[in-house]
Amino acid sequence: MMSMTCHNLDFGTRVLDLVAVGSSSNSSIERYAVKNHGKTFATKVYGARRMVCCRQNISRTRVFSTNTSEALLNGVGQRTAPVLDLKKEAKSPISLANLFEVVADDLQTLNQNLQSIVGAENPVLMSAAEQIFGAGGKRMRPALVFLVSRATLELVGLKDLTTKHRRLAEIIEMIHTASLIHDDVLDESDLRRGRETVHQLYGTRVAILAGDFMFAQSSWYLANLENLEVIKLISQVIKDFASGEIKQASSLFDCDVKLEDYLLKSYYKTASLIAASTKGAAIFSGADRSVTEQMYEYGKNLGLSFQVVDDVLDFTQSAEQLGKPAGSDLAKGNLTAPVIFALEKEPKLREIIESEFCETGSLDEAIELVKQCGGIERAQELAKEKADIAIKSLQCLPQSDFRLGLEDMVMFNLERID
Repeated sequence: MMSMTCHNLDFGTRVLDLVAVGSSSNSSIERYAVKNHGKTFATKVYGARRMVCCRQNISRTRVFSTNTSEALLNGVGQRTAPVLDLKKEAKSPISLANLFEVVADDLQTLNQNLQSIVGAENPVLMSAAEQIFGAGGKRMRPALVFLVSRATLELVGLKDLTTKHRRLAEIIEMIHTASLIHDDVLDESDLRRGRETVHQLYGTRVAILAGDFMFAQSSWYLANLENLEVIKLISQVIKDFASGEIKQASSLFDCDVKLEDYLLKSYYKTASLIAASTKGAAIFSGADRSVTEQMYEYGKNLGLSFQVVDDVLDFTQSAEQLGKPAGSDLAKGNLTAPVIFALEKEPKLREIIESEFCETGSLDEAIELVKQCGGIERAQELAKEKADIAIKSLQCLPQSDFRLGLEDMVMFNLERID
């Protein structure tokens, strides 16, 4: 059993609980269907609590079996955190097409609205934005807005999305797109999802202005929502983006970086927007505060899990699969979870990184050391633990296709490293 260190980090009006965890072996997750009189039941076990829920017309059901003794801080207190073990599941892979099927019409409307919102101002900016919008993006963030919106509407007895729900999804996608355009400039990336980046096609000046325009446009639409809580929530995200970039730039090639620092940076750069997306959707549904906070926890931990998975894939996938060179983060001195874990066991890795890969072949050697020292496996466990917290945060929602979609979003992420 590895030791665990908990850090409670307070910034502004929010508290982010980040947990540095080692690997845990006493955990499992299994999925199966229980049939009874023509109805499908989903039975879930969380620690000592068992919940049986009837689901009509849902093809996929699960049993979560957990017995992990370690506890994780999760926003409101200490609770047992099981770890999802995909290798012990009997399951079929989850596809994005199936995952988003229940909100497909909502996403189609979103795509149409995005083009009119951005393109109405300047055709050049629209052309730059289309390079991102049309580059195979998953539209995960607006899909989460729609899934949470529809799942929480059932709590308050409403049936359809409001204009504010739809505008929130558009704002979230614009902010995300703006951040990608700026990230590519800062990282000097030539490719994004296998296609040339905006600054490669149009130059750095146009790329920066396009990103700035989309941030400004999203802020204007945000103000017009006239909900102070959501305005504060989303405005903080834009600040977090800058904080994350500064934190990353100030710790390049720093082999003393701590796991909690990595998690905080990951929150700033990835999880903050997702958490704001899910909480904002619940607020516009009129859900009570306990539900909106759980939706925030879901988004935060899903976002952290996604980032850790992305960082694992940077070591395990090919350049063709990634759409960028493998090991690119490490090459730039950005030390992610697999590297941080590997540094605990391999002193030679520190020497190579601190030399900033000055010798030919040193980057390939460092990548191999990360794999040999168990950095990949420990990062996978971290991703699974964050994913498990996200799943537990959904217990406040009624059983529906939309809640199932939110659960499957977590599982889809983990399947990327299965």
